[in-house]
Amino acid sequence: MNSLYNILVLVIGFLLKIIAVFNKKTHLFIEGRKETFLKLTVEIAKEDHVIWFHCASLGEFEQGRPILEKLKEENPTHKIVLTFFSPSGYEVRKNYEMADVVCYLPLDIKQKAKKFLDIVNPELAVFVKYEFWPNILNELKNRRVQTILVSGIFRKKQSFFKWYGGWMRKSLKVFEHFFVQDEDSKALLNSINFNNVTVSGDTRFDRVYEITKQDNQLLFIEEFKNNKYTLVAGSTWKEDEELLIEYINNIASVDEKFIIAPHNINREAIKKLKNSIIKEAVLFSEKEQQELENKQVFIIDTVGILTKIYSYADAAYVGGGYTKSGVHNVLEPATFGIPILIGPNYHKFNEAVDLVKQEACFTINNSKKLSVLLKKLFQLKDFRKKAGENALKYVMDETGATTKILYYLKK
Repeated sequence: MNSLYNILVLVIGFLLKIIAVFNKKTHLFIEGRKETFLKLTVEIAKEDHVIWFHCASLGEFEQGRPILEKLKEENPTHKIVLTFFSPSGYEVRKNYEMADVVCYLPLDIKQKAKKFLDIVNPELAVFVKYEFWPNILNELKNRRVQTILVSGIFRKKQSFFKWYGGWMRKSLKVFEHFFVQDEDSKALLNSINFNNVTVSGDTRFDRVYEITKQDNQLLFIEEFKNNKYTLVAGSTWKEDEELLIEYINNIASVDEKFIIAPHNINREAIKKLKNSIIKEAVLFSEKEQQELENKQVFIIDTVGILTKIYSYADAAYVGGGYTKSGVHNVLEPATFGIPILIGPNYHKFNEAVDLVKQEACFTINNSKKLSVLLKKLFQLKDFRKKAGENALKYVMDETGATTKILYYLKK
């Protein structure tokens, strides 16, 4: 099985080079990996003490980030190597200042796995959530590198738990400890005789709660809000925006304000969005010399400030719930203690499911239900306050994973 896997990885690597000619994301995937070994050899010396973090993409980075930053704070002379599998993670965080090297993880080919670990030579390897590459894991095992998994999630459908998954189960033996998000993951690992498991929770809760302690002030948002009720719609897609626009144009009171931060900030898409709104609207890129307090809709055609904007919200709508991939990050608004609205596709995200159960998050699947909920949130302050309190309590109750993991590493 291992030989078949190695052949398959080589074939996939060859096919990706062909696909890269026609696909931008795959092109980044291939071209970015050409720089990996050069970056490492320039920045990492044999005498360096190295901690290696691997994240599949951006979401996993946010989960690993609290641990990475605490370890860097406690071990300032160590170098941090941060690797990504996906361009969607690497392209956003390639200049992350807390890591000494940010690069792509090489494809899981034996020779490349050996070369990577020969250069990095980590004292500690931290894998976030998932991504189990047999050749890399076996090399770590052979070198007796302390390796842990954090914020892990396991599912019955994974090969580890199938009759044919013996060769993959061997790869898991490298992990000195598994820190998993839930009891189901622990039970699955126990079922294949891995008992070095702690249910620590999801480190993302620590990350989002820390956001509330930073400086979130945005003077232009304060000017726009002007002490009025404000709904912040974050990471919205076309389907989300169509429902919101129907409400804004036809139902919304003059005392309701809306901030929309679309997932797609393509110039044409933003122009189309603004033109579809009949109320007074302004773009972030055109906010200068504008009387923002007189506008009813603020469209954020930039990235990187949505989290701060949530701190001004009285309620939030989180987009993506009408897409195949599902709803976006509901924890960011939840940590500010505000009620949340989402579309119907959310069931694969534990935090969204939990927030719905806690009556902190409400699902909508048509314009009528959205209108009813938006009116209720606007008009009933007690309802809004209770839902927001439920959201904040949920986040605070789930914090602490980072502390548990760091305590283990210090033993």
